[in-house]
Amino acid sequence: MAFETKEQVLEKILSREKPKCPHCEAEMSLWEVPEIAMGDGLGWGTPYLYICFNDECSLYTSGWKAIMDNFAHNASHRCMNYPGTNQFECIPVFSPQGATGQIIDDKVLAAQEELKEAIKRGFSILADLYVSKNWVEVLKVLLDSKEPSRVRVKAAEMMGDLGEIEAIETLRSTRFGNQKIVEKVEEAIQKIHNRYFTRECPFCAEIIKKRAAVCKHCGKDVAGV
Repeated sequence: MAFETKEQVLEKILSREKPKCPHCEAEMSLWEVPEIAMGDGLGWGTPYLYICFNDECSLYTSGWKAIMDNFAHNASHRCMNYPGTNQFECIPVFSPQGATGQIIDDKVLAAQEELKEAIKRGFSILADLYVSKNWVEVLKVLLDSKEPSRVRVKAAEMMGDLGEIEAIETLRSTRFGNQKIVEKVEEAIQKIHNRYFTRECPFCAEIIKKRAAVCKHCGKDVAGV
């Protein structure tokens, strides 16, 4: 099972439009979940959430009286959204400044610009490598976890066109941690096999000719397998 890093989750979130609060239509702010769990103590299952920090929001303004009347606490709630979904819930706040310390909009804008430049630079490098048919350097880009996911996905696609048989073992033995990259790597491996008329032995995983009847490495019968 592939797990995404916080950086990969943030990159995916930045590729989408910000949601609007269903109570006031204000654009919601990206919020980094604190390390210490709040609410039920179980956490939210994501490192980032969207929260409406509009002080004129009807949910927020009416919340103060509702909570005081029902629970005798000086608190309210703000609208919360799980990125990439239409799931909106409430998060408690105990002052107008409550939770504002976790807003990362400014950081996100800077990170977004940095990400755009990294993607632009990565695509430019890959374009040159494609022209020169330098699959070894393309493979290095694909294996570099510091490169943006979009760049690595493109590198995986290019490996299908440029990669040689020697690349397959590295591709097979690397854990990429991103499902989209994993899918593109699998497609690239199949394209390499198709170009060289090869396949992998179902018994020993060594590379053999597609029309081979017996594996030259383990001696097993692979005809029709």
